[in-house]
Amino acid sequence: MGSLVTLDTIRQAQRQLHGHVVRTPLVAAPALSDMTGVDVRLKLENLQLTGAFKARGALIKLVSLPPEARSVGVIAVSAGNHAQGVAWHAGKLGIPATIVMPVSTPMTKTQKTQTLGAKVIKFGESYSESEEFALGLAAEKGLTLVHPFDDPLVISGQGTIGLEIIEDCPEVGAVIVPIGGGGLISGIATAIAATKPQVMVDGVQAYTYAAMSGAISGFGGAIGGQTLAEGIAVKKPGKLTRSICEALVRDIYTVDESAIEQGVEMLFSSHKQIAEGAGAAPVAALLKHHARFAGKTVVLVVSGGNIDPAVLATILMRGLAREGRLTRLRIGISDQPGSLANVAQIIGEGGANIVEVHHQRLFLDVSVKMTELDVLIETMGFDHVALLVQSLDTAGFPARILSSSAQNEH
Repeated sequence: MGSLVTLDTIRQAQRQLHGHVVRTPLVAAPALSDMTGVDVRLKLENLQLTGAFKARGALIKLVSLPPEARSVGVIAVSAGNHAQGVAWHAGKLGIPATIVMPVSTPMTKTQKTQTLGAKVIKFGESYSESEEFALGLAAEKGLTLVHPFDDPLVISGQGTIGLEIIEDCPEVGAVIVPIGGGGLISGIATAIAATKPQVMVDGVQAYTYAAMSGAISGFGGAIGGQTLAEGIAVKKPGKLTRSICEALVRDIYTVDESAIEQGVEMLFSSHKQIAEGAGAAPVAALLKHHARFAGKTVVLVVSGGNIDPAVLATILMRGLAREGRLTRLRIGISDQPGSLANVAQIIGEGGANIVEVHHQRLFLDVSVKMTELDVLIETMGFDHVALLVQSLDTAGFPARILSSSAQNEH
């Protein structure tokens, strides 16, 4: 089945994509390189049109349609990046597009897709229910289904990323690619195997959706549940993509939610790149398995950057807490005028910044003439926190760290 996707089909897709999608940059990642001892590069598909690689494969499928199919229209099932890729290019080509989304799809993604000109129908509690409905609607109205991954044209479009990696980084020794249904890694692996077969192509999945590795090797990871990497939350890989992965992918790693979160935080804080959970999964895999890549130049495919701003903000704040740069202290003081001012002065002179203060009088087991402050402060790290606690204790204000991350790590 893999012969449906070849170097020729990928090169043809590259010619068709020219001028219609971004030829995304491939950049060095010095912080990751220092941390892992590996020469790391980032392929930034988060800078692609609509914020993800899906715009490539969607266009290749759409331009293949004959005039009569274009006039009737297309239908796709997606809760995010594929929906926007199809909607964007369908709008440019004048093709009516219908996108079926699960009812749980966030309103922001629904609105973005509608803004791009597609008709959105919410149906079903899961992707499979949405897909079943879409197939019925396609048969009823004669619409062409644009599958998100198990289509040779879509796979060929995604494979153009592999050609760009080889062109921009001829010294590449390994590539790590996120896997959901497998379209992205199938295209990249096909392109690389045909042009530079000595390069290793590895995949990475969220532990909660280890569908491809389960299909290939019988790995017993969970299939379903909450994940930050919703872009690769696929319960069943494609038949075509599975056959390609079995033939061309060296290994598939699984990473847990904390590792994915760390990847998102590190890409932002150290490399100034906004990545969604799926896009950060290769970072998580490298951090866990970097010894396997010793002496190689490794390219991580940052597949998309469409993360909810509120989720990103929470991740960054949690990252500050893990580093001790955002810490909550509980400080004992006498319930007298001026005590709070004295505590604030000690913290300020110690070089920390008070973010918020909660004054506890009624609900703590302390003397009636005492009270406690819960103070959230910004610091320079765990050593700085320790100095502040010492200064407060010395001044007669007993203090302890409440932040669980700080207590666990310091």
